[in-house]
Amino acid sequence: MVAESKLSELSMDFAVKVLKQCDSIKRHHSLINQLERSATSIGANIREANYAHSRADFISKLQIVLKECYETAYWLELLQKAELISADILSTLLHDCGSIRRILISSVNTAKKNNL
Repeated sequence: MVAESKLSELSMDFAVKVLKQCDSIKRHHSLINQLERSATSIGANIREANYAHSRADFISKLQIVLKECYETAYWLELLQKAELISADILSTLLHDCGSIRRILISSVNTAKKNNL
């Protein structure tokens, strides 16, 4: 339960950081929309996983969150490559996204082991 609470907190903080960064980018609305959607989806799907109907459903929802993490990292890297975000900000956001991803991977692996 502590890991889930920590994961919810990390994902919420991450989404807020991404949203604030997106506010500072004036162009490329479709790109920003994609980033905002994937970054905020991480926390929303983590919350949804807490109410999964079964362990298999829980694992499936966490795997969706992992996909959202990877998609978010892609959009962040694209912003940096297009010089719309600084390397320092990118580094911080990618670090946060990676921390969430590592916890998710551990959670999925634990859930799979306990499902056997």
